[in-house]
Formats: sequence, structure tokens, C-alpha cells
Amino acid sequence: MLTPAFWWKRKGLTALLLAPLGLVYGALTARRMHRPGGTEPPLPLVCVGNFVAGGAGKTPTAIALAHSARSVGLDPCFLTRGHGGRLKGPVLVNVERHTARDVGDEALLLARIAPTVVAQRRADGFALLRATGTDLCIMDDGFQNPSVKKTFSFVVVDGAVGVGNGLPLPAGPLRAPLRRQMLLADAIIIYGDSKNGQRVIRTAARAGKPIFRAALIANAPPAPPHRRLYAFAGIGRPEKFFRSLEDEGYRLAARRAFSDHYPYRFSDLTRLLDEADALDAVPVTTEKDAVRLPRGIVGSNWSRSRVAIFGVHTRFSEEHAVGSLLLDIRRRWMARHFS
Repeated sequence: MLTPAFWWKRKGLTALLLAPLGLVYGALTARRMHRPGGTEPPLPLVCVGNFVAGGAGKTPTAIALAHSARSVGLDPCFLTRGHGGRLKGPVLVNVERHTARDVGDEALLLARIAPTVVAQRRADGFALLRATGTDLCIMDDGFQNPSVKKTFSFVVVDGAVGVGNGLPLPAGPLRAPLRRQMLLADAIIIYGDSKNGQRVIRTAARAGKPIFRAALIANAPPAPPHRRLYAFAGIGRPEKFFRSLEDEGYRLAARRAFSDHYPYRFSDLTRLLDEADALDAVPVTTEKDAVRLPRGIVGSNWSRSRVAIFGVHTRFSEEHAVGSLLLDIRRRWMARHFS
């Protein structure tokens, strides 16, 4: 689904009408989050989650954390439920054999970096995690899920939108009241610096949570600077992708938004290419979308190579501090379990 526009604005009529439902949903989610128990993982498990529904940058953050872990001598792996994939798992992702339809787009991106286990019931993947021989697990998403014990939880915040109107689903984007969720967060990673992110920063500071700054950096130009772009994306917040292209100085001839994890069909892509050709624009999409694009077929003008990919990576402002923290998480886990 595409996130409703009213979630990210001041409380309007729609949000106020849905607020009673939001109070109930938020209270139930918060109670579930604080439920004791959860299966103990076989290695330290670092969760990368968010407070809201919709894209906040969890996957690039998880990848950046894996790089930070390696920089201090750790050997990380990933755990994800494989949203959008047909396999319930547990399965160790093979990038040569599995497709996005099998394991989801996020799992394929993660598996390019480190061993990645997909398990719809995350605890079912613990045996495979142990078999990877790694020493730190980074779990993409699952902050609100109490089924597994988390050693440490990073919560990712897009500072451009913060927590939107501050209401729980369906009145707003929050999965539970902010203060209740903040109690279970161990650290906040915030992208960008705007007024919308200040509320989260203030709440985190009052709760004594460390705050790490991060930025999304473009990997490479998707097209020559003089070319107009035909941008399309099926992610949590496509407008974030469109804004990033404009921030890089590109003019967008058109923009097409699809639902999150949208399974592209040949008919979708041939139509997109025809429209881009008519506008003399370069079709461009995200890395997450790219792994969901169908391959070329005989007799069709569609080919993956015709679409430019705008890739980004996360850069932490306090890179050394993040690596040191991950190393400390591993050491404390080892001391707790083997002392």
C-alpha cells in the first residue's frame, strides 16, 4: 500500500475521525511489544526497526551496520521475514538461485552483503543462523514483534517526516504511541535534520537514548545531468525517492508511485518504457525495485538494462562510535552467556 498523505501532515479531519481507532490499535500494539518472553537467539541479535509504517531506511541502515561490524572485526549475518516473498522459510538466501518472488526484495539486497536467513517466523531461522558460523545477527525489521529476544534495538527515523501527525494507525503512521515505543529502543538513528525530526530527538533525549546521525549518499549518477528522468518506485514512501533525485539536481519528466514491494509485470514495464520514450526521459528506479523487475523476453522491447538504478548507501556521522558500540554489544552478550 501507499502511505496516506494525511499521515504526514498536521492533524486534519480524516486523522481526527480515525483517532479513536488509532488509540485502540496503538494500545494493543504497545501491550504486545512490552509482553515478556521471546525466544533466545543463538548469537547477539541487533534489531533495525522503525516507529512508523512506511519506509524509513531500515535496509540501507542494516547494510551499513554490517559494514561497521566488519570494520571492528566482527562477522555479521542478517535475519529477515522476507516480506513480499513466497517462501516462508527458514531458508538461507542464494542470490544466484532465489528471486524477489521467492524471498522478497530486501533479502536479496542483504544477501549480497552477508549470509541472510529468511524466516517468516523469525525464531525458526535460529538454527540456520547458528550454522552460518557468524558472530552477530542484524535483524531487518521486527522492532514491534516480541517473539524473539533482541540484544539491542536501533530505531531508524526519517528526519524529513519524523513521526508524521503523531497518531497511531490508521489515524497516523505510528505503530504504537511514541513514548511507549521509545522505552524499548536502545538507540536512535536519524536521517536528515528538519523540524519534523526534532520531536523524536527531544523524546529520545528525555528518555536518555543515544542518537546517531546518518545520511543517504548516492552511489553513482543514474544518468547524464542534462537528461530528464522518468522516475518510478514501489517502496514505502516513493516521494522520498523522487525528492532524492531532485536533490541530486535532476529534472523529473514524470513520476510513478506503486505500492510497497509491488510485483512488476511485463505489461507495467513496457508501458513505463513507452511513456519514458515519449517524454525523451531516462527511466530510473531504486535498487529495491530493480531486483523485482522481470527479465527480458524474446519479442519484447523490455530489458532490465533499459532502466537506470539510483542506488544509495548509508553513511554514519559517528562511524567509529557505531562500530565500537557493535563490538561492545557482542562482548556484553558473550559475557552474559559464557561467564
